[in-house]
Amino acid sequence: MRPNLDSISDNKKTNVRASFQALRFIPRFFKEIWSVSPQLFLVNLLCRLINSFAPVVILWVGKLIIDEVIAQVAATDPDYTQLWNYVILEFVIAVVSDVISRIIAITDGLLGDKYNIRSSETMIRKTSEIDMSQLEDSEFYDKLERARQQTQGRVGLMSNALGQAQSIISIATLIAGLIYFEPLLIVLLALSIIPLFINEIRFSGQQYSLSRSWTTERRELDYLRYIGANDKTAKEIKLFGLTDFIATRFRNLSEQYYSINKSITVKRSIYSALFNILGVICYYGAYIVIIRSVLLGEITIGELTFLSASFNRLRNNLQTFFSNFTRITESALYLKDYFDFVDLIIPDQDKNFLELPTEIKIGFELQDVHFGYPGSDTEVLKGVSFELRAGEKMAFVGQNGAGKTTLIKLMLRFYEPTQGAILLDGININQYNKAEFQQMFGVIFQDFFRYEFTLRENIAVGDILAVKDDKRIDNAAQLSLATEVIKDLQDGYETQLGKRFKKGQELSGGQWQKVALARAYMKDAMVMVLDEPTSALDAKAEYEVFERFIDLTKGKTSIIISHRFSTVRMADRILVLEKGRILELGTHEELMKAPRLYAELFDLQAQGYK
Repeated sequence: MRPNLDSISDNKKTNVRASFQALRFIPRFFKEIWSVSPQLFLVNLLCRLINSFAPVVILWVGKLIIDEVIAQVAATDPDYTQLWNYVILEFVIAVVSDVISRIIAITDGLLGDKYNIRSSETMIRKTSEIDMSQLEDSEFYDKLERARQQTQGRVGLMSNALGQAQSIISIATLIAGLIYFEPLLIVLLALSIIPLFINEIRFSGQQYSLSRSWTTERRELDYLRYIGANDKTAKEIKLFGLTDFIATRFRNLSEQYYSINKSITVKRSIYSALFNILGVICYYGAYIVIIRSVLLGEITIGELTFLSASFNRLRNNLQTFFSNFTRITESALYLKDYFDFVDLIIPDQDKNFLELPTEIKIGFELQDVHFGYPGSDTEVLKGVSFELRAGEKMAFVGQNGAGKTTLIKLMLRFYEPTQGAILLDGININQYNKAEFQQMFGVIFQDFFRYEFTLRENIAVGDILAVKDDKRIDNAAQLSLATEVIKDLQDGYETQLGKRFKKGQELSGGQWQKVALARAYMKDAMVMVLDEPTSALDAKAEYEVFERFIDLTKGKTSIIISHRFSTVRMADRILVLEKGRILELGTHEELMKAPRLYAELFDLQAQGYK
């Protein structure tokens, strides 16, 4: 459901409170920045501390110069030594302040880059710990998207927050000067600034509310941009005439966001303009107060320039301070999203797990396993029970939607059964550390990912630590028939794959599958799983691939999923699934003797080859 103007307006009070509450994450934020480089952080703070006194010092020296000029003009025997000393002092202060400002900018950039690297790496590592059930949930993905966005915003938050600390000292010194000469100016200053600050806080909360409520829609807009202007989708979009459909859908969704954002922006600008007029009135009121003091002889001309310049600079500094403060509170809300994600509690993370067996002695046993995907009332698996013996090669067969791949996902612990148990050598697999347990498997899925890395790196994905091991990579390529792919590549294993990067070369579907298969041979896993990894290969190539697979995995526990029955028959036993239940289980010969689904599908496929 799309957010509307009323819903956002109704929550503005809560958003303002939430904005201030989010500031509690700032200390933790700075602790992380400190950890990436204490030296840079200390240099940055020291430079900001020194520069925070520069404005009032320059203004005071300017006052001394003017008073000295007036004094020397009135003198009968003028001596300009002190005057030139003041001018040189102001010049030195200005140069030093500029150099320090540049050091601040450099350290800001370096700290920002280092923190960006650290936080992005944290996001990547945290995502790898999240269960597939969460990653495939749209609401959770929205949380991930909010945490991932504003990466550069967090770097800006660092500069703004450090700048605020510097501004506080500068503002304090300027206020002290005003109070010393004319306390009334502080009252006028407050009247000119505070209403504008409250207005900015109010609307920054609404802006965040809009941004948060439109997380899903922004992802849809990004998706529409991607499929609407992408070489991988161009053929179908042209063929099916989808351009108008995609462009119109993108425009309609974008205009809904534009309409809501326009209303907030216009209101924010109108209120800001009104409060700014109040600020201008107060400024000129202060100017009148200062001029009056000069006319009454209460202050000198130099002090006039000091006060007027101080008031003007202080007003500008306070406007910048409060404007940055609203940006900080808004960024802190995004920072909250980031820390909420980083602090996600991973189930069983601190649990004491059993040690994994170094070899499988008995095998796997599924006991009355039921499973339904989160958010769905339909069970995909309904009471599945069978044994996969150690060293056995079992094929899973069934029509689309029968539950074959889901069964693999449960055995890999991407999901947990909603009922029943999966045992390894008689022990429930949830008694083992999940990450370590998953390393027992070498898996190639039908929807394997095409990494736009070099060919070498694509193969080494199976065991990335062996990326420089030419012998292993070449052996894996030979076993998967990927050596036939290399013949067509000018740079061999160093060829950049995919069109995303310069000199990238695209492969055909069959070539990609051979490369993906090589990954399975790179990993010397106890359990091998091939889930339709050869669907883009011709029948002869697939038969050769599976024949090699059977020979090379002797003694290893293996699972094969394929729609080609000529390869399935190589398995020791065949498990036939239908609508989430086991329909048949046995060898090829045993299943062919019974006139049921397997025999029917086998005969139908065999007739197609006649």
